[in-house]
Amino acid sequence: MKTIDELNHNPRFAELPENFFQYVEPDGLKQAHIIDFNENAANLINLAHDQQHDSDFLAYMSGNKVIPNTRPLAAVYAGHQFGHYVPQLGDGRALLLSEITNTDGSTWDLQLKGAGLTAFSRQGDGRAVLRSTIREYLCSEAIFHLGIPTTRGLCIIGSDTDVYRERIEKGAILARMAPSHIRFGTVQYFYHTNQHELLPQLLDHLIEDHYPELQRSNTKYEELLEAIVIKTATLMAKWQSVGFAHGVMNTDNMSVLGLTMDYGPFGFLDNYDPGYICNHSDFHGRYAFDQQPNIGLWNLTCLAEAFTPLICIDAAKQALSKYEAAYSNHYIDLMLEKLGFKEYQPAHLNLIKDLLEQMQESAVDYTLTLRKLSNFETDQTTVFSLRDLFINRERMDQWLKDYAAALKQENTPELQRRKTMDAVNPKFILRNHLAQIAIEKAESGDYGETKRLKKILSTPFDEQPEHEEYASHPPEWAREIEISCSS
Repeated sequence: MKTIDELNHNPRFAELPENFFQYVEPDGLKQAHIIDFNENAANLINLAHDQQHDSDFLAYMSGNKVIPNTRPLAAVYAGHQFGHYVPQLGDGRALLLSEITNTDGSTWDLQLKGAGLTAFSRQGDGRAVLRSTIREYLCSEAIFHLGIPTTRGLCIIGSDTDVYRERIEKGAILARMAPSHIRFGTVQYFYHTNQHELLPQLLDHLIEDHYPELQRSNTKYEELLEAIVIKTATLMAKWQSVGFAHGVMNTDNMSVLGLTMDYGPFGFLDNYDPGYICNHSDFHGRYAFDQQPNIGLWNLTCLAEAFTPLICIDAAKQALSKYEAAYSNHYIDLMLEKLGFKEYQPAHLNLIKDLLEQMQESAVDYTLTLRKLSNFETDQTTVFSLRDLFINRERMDQWLKDYAAALKQENTPELQRRKTMDAVNPKFILRNHLAQIAIEKAESGDYGETKRLKKILSTPFDEQPEHEEYASHPPEWAREIEISCSS
């Protein structure tokens, strides 16, 4: 393991023309200190764990010093925000600090989010506040441990720097990592600004680093688009299966690698509500939970348009046509697994549909209901305690009978099925009230809850009896929490 200075800093993105970025000096934080350090993320770049106690590492992560032989930069991109095209966005509060190649040859972007003004900050101040930084740090780890592709948080930096939002808050920085932070909006920018001659350079860079199997293909751009379509479809299926709502699925927040990125007003479902809107700023419900699969395809259509200087429209349409089957097949597979089925049968789809309808009708907790279902035994349909949560007991009784019959047909031993279901139905998710408690304690100088919550969320499928209260249904006051784009 190495110090931050000793890592293999390999600036691949900076090899592109300067049309793609601007070099920026970070604006450091006052009285910076490390709030938490993610040793699992550090392992990905071969970073020594004792770096969290090193003064130079703190200076680099807080923007007060630049890592030797690196030049931080802010990338340009565009994007559709709430359906409206914005011709220039870019890294308004994020800097690509370095690209690090680890010992197995993988490359990781290391970004600072909240390191001050860039050329793309527009009316913003380039800062991040403690509450939003904690939320992204915790959720990226929660999503990762749920088995969903995501950016990672390396550490949180706190400070005494004042940042002005609805109130004066303390500035913070999230050091975050990803194989790449290239977005749909990056491709869109060079298409809509008629810099079509730069599109091959961008896409070839993407292929070389992340889709090398396409390099020698005569149809590499068509295949690249199709690969992004498939990755996005499967990402949407994973979000839906765990009840995760991103909240702001603008095209500039969509990864060309199919990663969950740019955590803002996200939320996990508590009571099952397909129309759940986690973003208080989303007045029309464009990014409601049940709209995410459709928005995924809408965003891909915008991306496909940006490919058209290099591929024909029919090829773009052909790539997009793969989305619905990829999404539905993966979603069904995930839901069947969550219900304990090993093999697909047409009747299983009705069981999924009927269960979700009843969960909506009775407003039962999505995560807890699926977790408790693993305790179902096929001979206890009328005494299973879960039925008491549902308004229409007769309908639920019939569902349990049909479910029991389907399970008996597969003839999987009960204990084996229970273990399989518990391995895919989490007990612990990052509910908004848990994040809020951690934030309020952190704002008073107590970071213990942030650390504790990160640890709990790192094993979301385990029982963890000592932390049972973290798996409870939210308290009544949690209904009053409002999360917006500024969060």
